Amino acid sequence: MSGGDLQQQHLGLLKCFFNRLVEIIQVEPVLDFIQFMNEADKEEIRARKTQKGNQAGARLLLTKIIQRPSAEGWFGQFVTALREGGCPYAAQYIDPEAGNLMPPSLEARNDLEVQLVRLLSPTLISKMTPREVAIHCWNKDIFTMDDLEIVLQETTTSGEKAGIRALLTRLVVKPPGWFSKFLDILRKTGHEDLADILAGNDCETDTEDSSEESEDPSNVQNNTDNAKMAALRDEQTSLDDRDLYNEPNTEEDCNGGSSLLSDMSAMDLSGNSDSVVDSSEASSCSINDSQWGNRGCGESGEENVSSDLDEEDGERGRRSPIPELHLRDYQQEVAAPALEGRNIIICLPTGSGKTRVAVYITRHHLDKLKMQGKTGKVIVLVNKVPLVDQHFRKEFNPFLKDKYSVSKISGDTQLKISFPQVVREYDIIICTAQILENQLVEATDGEANDLKISDFSLIIIDECHHTQKEGVYKSIMTKYIEQKLNNKKQTDVKPLPQILGLTASPGVGGAKKMQRAESHILQICANLDAYKIMTVKKYLTQLKDQVKDPVKKLEIAEGRTEDPFGCKIKDMMLKIHTFLGKGATSDFGTQSYEQWSVQKEKTGAKTEDRKLRVCAEHLRKYNDALMINDTIRMVDAYNYLTVFYRGEKRKKLTEEEEVPKSKLDDTDKFLITLFNEQQATLESLAGKPQYENGKLTKLRTSILQEFTKKRNSRGIIFTKTRQNAHALHEWIEEIEKFKDVGIRAHYLTGAGSSSQFKHMTQNEQKEVLNKFRDGEINLLIATTVAEEGLDIKECNFVIRYGLVTNEIAMVQARGRARSDDSTYALVANEGSGVLEREHVNVYRESMMYEAIQKVQEMPEEEYRKQIDEKQLQNIMEHKMKKMKSLGKSIKSDPSIVTFHCNTCSTLACTGKDIQVIESMHHVNVTDEFKDLYGVRENQALQEKCLDYQTNEEIYCRNCGQSWGTLMVHRAVSLPCLSIRNFTVSNSEKNDGKSTYKKWREVPFRLPRFDYIKYVESHR
Repeated sequence: MSGGDLQQQHLGLLKCFFNRLVEIIQVEPVLDFIQFMNEADKEEIRARKTQKGNQAGARLLLTKIIQRPSAEGWFGQFVTALREGGCPYAAQYIDPEAGNLMPPSLEARNDLEVQLVRLLSPTLISKMTPREVAIHCWNKDIFTMDDLEIVLQETTTSGEKAGIRALLTRLVVKPPGWFSKFLDILRKTGHEDLADILAGNDCETDTEDSSEESEDPSNVQNNTDNAKMAALRDEQTSLDDRDLYNEPNTEEDCNGGSSLLSDMSAMDLSGNSDSVVDSSEASSCSINDSQWGNRGCGESGEENVSSDLDEEDGERGRRSPIPELHLRDYQQEVAAPALEGRNIIICLPTGSGKTRVAVYITRHHLDKLKMQGKTGKVIVLVNKVPLVDQHFRKEFNPFLKDKYSVSKISGDTQLKISFPQVVREYDIIICTAQILENQLVEATDGEANDLKISDFSLIIIDECHHTQKEGVYKSIMTKYIEQKLNNKKQTDVKPLPQILGLTASPGVGGAKKMQRAESHILQICANLDAYKIMTVKKYLTQLKDQVKDPVKKLEIAEGRTEDPFGCKIKDMMLKIHTFLGKGATSDFGTQSYEQWSVQKEKTGAKTEDRKLRVCAEHLRKYNDALMINDTIRMVDAYNYLTVFYRGEKRKKLTEEEEVPKSKLDDTDKFLITLFNEQQATLESLAGKPQYENGKLTKLRTSILQEFTKKRNSRGIIFTKTRQNAHALHEWIEEIEKFKDVGIRAHYLTGAGSSSQFKHMTQNEQKEVLNKFRDGEINLLIATTVAEEGLDIKECNFVIRYGLVTNEIAMVQARGRARSDDSTYALVANEGSGVLEREHVNVYRESMMYEAIQKVQEMPEEEYRKQIDEKQLQNIMEHKMKKMKSLGKSIKSDPSIVTFHCNTCSTLACTGKDIQVIESMHHVNVTDEFKDLYGVRENQALQEKCLDYQTNEEIYCRNCGQSWGTLMVHRAVSLPCLSIRNFTVSNSEKNDGKSTYKKWREVPFRLPRFDYIKYVESHR
């Protein structure tokens, strides 16, 4: 075919699919990739798009290409521009040589899905939250980064409804397959009602409506929409029955499917019926722009007016009913002082509805301020990410969304969104406490964007007993108390928010005597500036009827009579001690021995005694294996050691990334050889069932009893470590009897990274919990991450497997068993001390309630005096710690701080080389650092977030020690350092080397990452 014929064919394709391309091309990103068009034409197209909408701009773009085709190669460039500009669907129409031309039946089905979304756009616009949905669309590869940024920017500058319009505009032009993903995203983001409507689960009309109701315009509109939806779905069902990937056999198929589609196309797409030449001057545009665009098609704004009316109709006719918010008598009793504006702590047992009381108080608080002509601002603080979604989805949003705007935000949703801006835009914000703490810490006087405690009118603190610990809750409340004292002195007077604390068990702080227990309760009251700690008294009978304690069972197993596997590990540990020349000060396989080994690791790192540091690390692994052997199976302990030594060999016995074998010193050789020599013996002993753990037999019996006595049982097994949770899950999966009774198990662990066991991301935690609530999973094996706050009413048994901590954890774990006739079981070895600690916790629980009663009965004057004293003491301690920290901090050049590999003491970098991303990721920004580390895959670090992702490990080229991860931040690859892998020295202080577990423990601040400067310097 000649060049002229080929060009005519290409132009013919553009003319043939002109109307379709106008619908689905996004002008701005496509223009960025077009090189064959002059800048004057591009600016004219952009101006048309700005004035009259995206489709008017797309129409002008295509018209200019058709009227003035450029030099050879323009067509290939245009197809590439469509693909790179996020319009691959458009490229499919005009590039048949690619072999991916869509079957007409699939195209027709996609058209119906587009029309369905357009038809329901008023409802979607009135109820959807654009930020979270857009982010999920990007994660699901529906949206490009450009799409995401445009939706977020539109939401920020013009509001949520404008953001939703921008989202829908980009959504419906995506290739077929977007619709099912979009339904899934709606369900995951708490918009189940919208997903049901779009999926056809909520489109039946009530044929028995009264004549008065049928005359209401909103009902007429709603019924009309429902009728259209039913017709659309009937049409879609007929398409579903066909093979969507076969060629059509009839003319009807070739024309898009049916008369309904033709009618709707004629109605909705009439703006595209002009000729190619005339269309460039047309002032009207399709429903795509008029319904969802930020501007109307004409200059008068009439299209925007009609769109707003549609939204109002949608809100009246299709908004889901708001559930009534009522409190039981016992809930009203504990809420009473808070309804008067006082600070209180509400202490109610798990399952009694603490959060519902908080919702009620929130609404009353905001209503009261509104009546006074004031604006309230409520923030709900939680200590675990899954609770953010739970409180939003089940409590605050359903009950309050009709009157107030509610936002949820945690570490994975705040990216690209300014938290202070979220606070300004919403009435109620639910977030992890760390996010607020970060903002308060970063605040500087005089900055308009800074957040202060006084910006809120009500602060709700979930699981408020954590204010007793040194952590984010206490830090936030210390700022509150500082402001309170300033107000008393009449210096820097600012309004203080009301405080509401929620807890099921404040505990006694390890007290053995009642006086200490009372002091502990008073300290929590002081930390929260509480007027009272509230418990149910008058309506106690009603509370007991509502919350029934589970039946308690104790399953005590006899210990092993013989343990040759454990004896072999202990023998290997003795050999390491002999090699090291240091004796053990604690029994092997105990918590105290673990503490000893950790301390020796730190000492070895600080003193550059590599032999001590490495031997202590290996001894700690053997100690872990002994504790696993005591808790689960011998084979799990064996696998734990095997995985560890496989990693050691991979780091030190390969030529990977120029790490030569000669780097092994005598210590490495001794330790690896010792394991190699004993590995076969350990494997053999681990396979002998006569030496197996008796606790597992008790656990097996307990699980089977629960799943056989009740058909739809659902339970949680709590265990101490992540290793235990994974191992128990494997054990359950291997037993056929568990499958026979219908057990579907999964583990639930924390989000912190681990070198040997893959952590769960926040999304994975959410997914597992949702499946557990829905019954898809009926047995959770969880660490303490699931103890507090998770609301799962269907859970009917809890087993604490060899895990006893304190009275708070006991109450929290027991409270997970919510349904009637629930069971709380403790499985432990005889003589392990677990049973004794459980009895102590029961005693402390009764002491706690007695201490609360004594505090409640204190004379008001004495109570206030004690609260004031404890608050002053808290402030003085805080100032002393601050002064001590300042004494350690760097006051001059950060280069005086040096970071060394904690294994081989190699100098890695100085403080001036490190910058911080998102207040948490510490990255080295120098090119010289690249020569010091290698990169390898780390299976335990597979994480993807909005602005960054981490999936590779960096390590010291000299010794193979892990240094952190290689993260990608906004398309820039950066080494992210883990402080626990380094020793830190300060030449100004001359006080030797220090080790830290977390970056926040380091006594100096590092600057924020300068993205623009970094990118410009690396062009």
